[in-house]
Amino acid sequence: MREDRQRIDKWLWFARFAKTRTLAAKLVTSGFVRINGQKIENAAKPLAVGDVVTLALARTTLVLRVEGLGHRRGPAQEARLLYADLSGDDGTLVSRSDSG
Repeated sequence: MREDRQRIDKWLWFARFAKTRTLAAKLVTSGFVRINGQKIENAAKPLAVGDVVTLALARTTLVLRVEGLGHRRGPAQEARLLYADLSGDDGTLVSRSDSG
């Protein structure tokens, strides 16, 4: 795979949205993940910096912009540099009219 792309399951694991890579793959194959608004079911689907990832979790939906690709699963502070959270504090999407 090209260096400017990374598998979605690896990225979710590196960014600490799943405790294991297997669980990250299950999130994808169960239909809880979208990339740029498109539902994906293949854990090997590549993503790139600038893509928008939507995660439908148990009690919230997260909308994240990919800011970096991971090289390892590091501490949470390091993982936080891999994405920008576009969701509101309560998990709702913040529109431009709400922010200004």
